[in-house]
Amino acid sequence: MKVKILIPIYNDWNSVKRLVDNIDKVINDIDCDFSIIIVNDASTQKKPENCFNFKNLKSIKIINMLENRGHGRCNAAGLKYIYENEDFDYVLPMDGDGEDRPEEIIQFVEKIKTDPEIPVVGERIKRSESNLFKFCYVVHKILTFIFTGKSIKFGHFSCIPKSIVKEMVNEKATWNCYSASLVKITKERNSIPSIRGKRYFDLSKMSFYNLIIHSFSIISVFKYNVLIRSVFYLFIYLFLIYPKLSFITFLPFIFITIFTSLIFILSKRENLDEYNNCLENVGNIEVVK
Repeated sequence: MKVKILIPIYNDWNSVKRLVDNIDKVINDIDCDFSIIIVNDASTQKKPENCFNFKNLKSIKIINMLENRGHGRCNAAGLKYIYENEDFDYVLPMDGDGEDRPEEIIQFVEKIKTDPEIPVVGERIKRSESNLFKFCYVVHKILTFIFTGKSIKFGHFSCIPKSIVKEMVNEKATWNCYSASLVKITKERNSIPSIRGKRYFDLSKMSFYNLIIHSFSIISVFKYNVLIRSVFYLFIYLFLIYPKLSFITFLPFIFITIFTSLIFILSKRENLDEYNNCLENVGNIEVVK
């Protein structure tokens, strides 16, 4: 069984080096061929010489992008590159900073061997971020469920069979948000309990603004669900408060209208033409082994 581990990075070579070291140790007792594809999102820091040493990994390739496109779109570009250029059975995307724990790869493989054609996702059961982030994450999950009817408790950390990769690279939502796209195209998913690890080095580069954009991008994949549910909620609300209609009671109308408008604006990130041409942003490919 051939598994490609997909790791997007930006200016975090120390972390990805430690991650590769840890992956190389973890897979020692797993009967699979593991290779790593690193998508370098136009890092401004130079990669150290002789950065990677490994025994159990079959190979490491580094795809160097010409322009920075962001973590999610590097992940999408990596999926497309693997599908079009690599011999593989499964793709396992994960973050390169240590927050996706290498030891959980064992659980992914065990689960995928049980149901080979069903994707496996890492559902977060414990997080390592600040209380403010945890609170915002809970709010995000509630909003997502209320307005889309979907419960999405995972990010990129997953293991998907080739048949699903084929659907992902032909789905415009993948260019917008990986996890929401996977939910959109699959009816059935297995899961493993996943503990959010601590970063190997430095602090997260993700700003609060970008976290909000990411949250809304997930919801925007299901924009028509949002529109239908918004109209339904407003109709019920109007029926309940009509006798007491005032500026204050009208505020929820304003909030939901603005929210729905933002969701439709962000849904424009779904661009299949851009996704189909994303590999034009590849500068060169380094083969480590």
